[in-house]
Amino acid sequence: QVQLVESGGTSVQPGGSLRLSCTASGGPLGEYTIGWFREVPGAKPEGVSCLTARDSQYYYADSVRGRFTISRDNAKNTASLQMNNLKPEDTGVYFCAAGPVPSPGYTCWKGGDFRGQGTRVTVTS
Repeated sequence: QVQLVESGGTSVQPGGSLRLSCTASGGPLGEYTIGWFREVPGAKPEGVSCLTARDSQYYYADSVRGRFTISRDNAKNTASLQMNNLKPEDTGVYFCAAGPVPSPGYTCWKGGDFRGQGTRVTVTS
């Protein structure tokens, strides 16, 4: 079973940037579509961005397209989310997830089979 651990969340001012990292252990992350999800109280986790394992198919939520960039390094068993021009509505707990379906849209809608505990991002002035 794949274990995922996120890092990089912190408090940042609007317009700032953050880079979140996801490190996998217990299995090859390169076998899975990966995704970043945002969780806020009272709402279903939202798939922010997802990326397939090998053929680089991407999905970005409308709210983050053009500002966030997902990437992965299968050799290092890691994934990242570069977040630029952050807005207060980007606030939440971000977690990474991995799923077997080679579709970024499906994974960002359904979620993954494995997920981490999350890292908190707060965008506030």
